[in-house]
Amino acid sequence: MGKDEKSLLRLWKEKRGETPEVDLSGELVVQPGLVTEDLNRCWYERNAGYHVVSVQSHVMHRSIPWMAATLDGLVKETGAVFEAKFMLPWSFSEEAAAEKHMAQLQHNMLVANTSKSVLSIINGGGKWVELSIEADPIYQTVLIAAEKAFWQAVKNGEPPTLFDCEPPKPRIEAVRVVDMGPSNSWAEFASLYLGTRNAHLD
Repeated sequence: MGKDEKSLLRLWKEKRGETPEVDLSGELVVQPGLVTEDLNRCWYERNAGYHVVSVQSHVMHRSIPWMAATLDGLVKETGAVFEAKFMLPWSFSEEAAAEKHMAQLQHNMLVANTSKSVLSIINGGGKWVELSIEADPIYQTVLIAAEKAFWQAVKNGEPPTLFDCEPPKPRIEAVRVVDMGPSNSWAEFASLYLGTRNAHLD
């Protein structure tokens, strides 16, 4: 769906059995995402108050036999697709994170037959960010066409071509959790909140 033709051709050869699957066990930048996935899920459950089920479940699309996904999980209370990521802090932004993972999120929502997804990100700078991404029917239509064309290329042996489709601009609802323990102002505001809450409610 992007501009990386080299990666597209590598994936095509991999699916045709012409080249071995890429071994990422020696890629240091990949490993934090793997080892923090359980922590990520627990942190989301703790802060969102929801439960993640169907962890690492393999799901097939209800009507498209070649479309499948292995999900990080599903949010039990909302039905949203749950996706756990680890990202480095340099130049991190919610918009860039959502754009980077948009195709995967839209694909997983299609397969899971849901209109919502949650992107739970542990940032290497010590922050956790939750992004809520909704299904985009127009982008999903293009995505299905691109995947169908790719799978045809796998079967007939003709090299695939890029769709180069701009992902939708995410309408982000972000919840950022920051450790404010060392901050004196945080303690002052907390004390003020506790002292005035009842009066406010009255």
